[in-house]
Order: sequence, then C-alpha cells, then structure tokens
Amino acid sequence: MTILVTGAAGFIGGNFVLDWLAGCDEMVINVDKLTYAGNLDTLKGLEGDIRHVFVRADIGDRDVVGKLLAEYQPRAVINFAAESHVDRSITGPGEFIQTNVVGTFNLLESVRGYWADLAAEQKAAFRFLHVSTDEVYGTLAADDPAFSETKAFEPNSPYSASKAASDHLVRAWHHTYGLPVLTTNCSNNYGPYHFPEKLIPLVILNALAGKPLPIYGDGQQIRDWLYVKDHCSAIRRVLEAGKVGETYNVGGWNEKANLDVVKTICTLLDELQPKADGKAYIEQITYVTDRPGHDRRYAIDAHKLERELGWKPAETFESGIRKTVEWYLANQDWVSNVTSGAYREWVSTQYGA
Repeated sequence: MTILVTGAAGFIGGNFVLDWLAGCDEMVINVDKLTYAGNLDTLKGLEGDIRHVFVRADIGDRDVVGKLLAEYQPRAVINFAAESHVDRSITGPGEFIQTNVVGTFNLLESVRGYWADLAAEQKAAFRFLHVSTDEVYGTLAADDPAFSETKAFEPNSPYSASKAASDHLVRAWHHTYGLPVLTTNCSNNYGPYHFPEKLIPLVILNALAGKPLPIYGDGQQIRDWLYVKDHCSAIRRVLEAGKVGETYNVGGWNEKANLDVVKTICTLLDELQPKADGKAYIEQITYVTDRPGHDRRYAIDAHKLERELGWKPAETFESGIRKTVEWYLANQDWVSNVTSGAYREWVSTQYGA
C-alpha cells in the first residue's frame, strides 16, 4: 500500500509525512518542487527509510507525475502543494495562479488518467484529498457565525482567490468525471517546522534576535489557530472515513487576535528564555502599516468533522503554543539553516536550481 503526497517538504505536508510514518508502515511518495518554503531538513529523520521516496518535481509536470502514479500505484493522492503566503501573493500573484490553479488542474488531469485505468476494486477505493484554507470564505464581522462548509466563497487576496479556484476545480472533477475527491479547509496552522515568514515563527525568531515584532494595523485581526499535528490527524481521519465529494472544515476552536498571540509568545519567552538584561520581550512590539485588503476575522465551524467523523483537536492554543515555542528554542540549527541561506545553497548544489 502506498500514498502519494504533494508539497510534502513544506510545513504542513512535512509534518503530515512525519506523523504518517510514525504511525504506520505504508510507503509515502513525496513530490515537492522545493520552492523557498520546501525544506528537506524537516524530513532529515527519514534519511535511509525505505518507506519514504522523495522526488523533486512540479505537480504541473504531467509526464513526471504520470510516471510516478504508474510506477507506485498509490491508493490515494494527498495534495498539499501550494503557494500560501498572502503578502507574497500581493507582490507576485502570478506564481500563485500558476501553482494553485494551473498546477492543481494538471495534477487533477494526471490523477484522472491514472484512476480511470485502475481495476474496479482499486478504482472504488482510490481517493484524491485536496488540502485548502478557510481564507476562501472571505472575512467575518465580529458577530458573524463561523465559516461552515456551506458558506459562499468570497476570497479577498490573490492567494485566497487562487485556492478558491483550486477548490472549485476539485469539485468539478468529481461532479463531471466522477473522480473520488475529498476537500479540507483549515484555519491558521502553527507548530514545528513552520517557515519563518509567518506570524508565529517570525515573532519567535525576531524576539530572540532582538528585532522588532511587527504588528499589522491595530493587531486586532482574529484568526482561529490550529496546531499542525491536530490538522494532520484530521486529514488522516478524512482520508480514512470521509464521504466522497464532501468538504470538511478543520479548526482549532481557538479564535485569537494577532496582538494577543504575540503577547502570549512574549510571555512564554520571558519564562523559557529570559533576556540577559531582564527586559520583557513585549517591549519589542512595533506597529506597521496594515496589509492591503487585510481580512478582519476568520473562524471555522468544525462541527461537521466532529459529528460525522468523530474528530476533535487534541491541543488547546495554550498547550500548542507552548510546544511550538519550546520546539523553536530546541531546534535553532533547523532555523539557522533555513534563515541563513545554507539550505537554499544545498538545494542549488544538489538539484542544480
């Protein structure tokens, strides 16, 4: 038995592969383009493990993906591959359209061709699981109900628009061609191996380096925070028992304002690694001009996933953020390798790009 996982050297995909192989012996074919956010250092513990096969490839390369599908005959494809940073999508939207829309289209076509040729029993058991975001739903007012799976898509950034398009493609390939798909829409993830451009790892690294802790606008933008290991367990559960054609929202039931998240991190660092001068990390907070089109609030209603599949997050925000800060403090080599450029130099030498 084999699964093929795309984007599996990224933050969520990498955590998923590590958790998957910690819990079973089913082989993972890992397909990742190794953009700036792809990091094989995350998977260093799998070196020499015959259950893990890494292939550097673009999901849009039908020749390569088709050959991998034919060779390894996976029972499922799990698609994490995406450009995912809102700020980057504002300054360079083209890459997001190429990867998230065109790339997903090409991947779907590769998978459709493979699936169509499977024997009847394999065909019935096969699944294509597409991992998406709550940002496709748009923004919420303070008193609006949380996003349910029936909420209309109202994306407000190039990133969320590209992910909404990919979700629509996945739905269409099921309804038009019968491809057995599952879709998950998650809230903001955090945890180990998070590339340090996102809020939580950026704040931890800047705090330790004595740099400003940037807060967009007034810092009252609200997000539902989901510990990445909880997200991985939800995906495993959806793959195992989800109903074909359905969408499942995955949330942590942890709505927090960005400013409160930063203050929590500062308090933990004061406890776990206090400054030599005795000053508080909170003094490094600085306010910067808000992001264009910044969504005010996201909130996920994950009752469907709990009601139909029995899944609930194991971590509270308080337990998850402590584990996250402790991980970054204990893994400074991983952080240094990513931020120094050493990892990118290795990729260039190893892969010639």
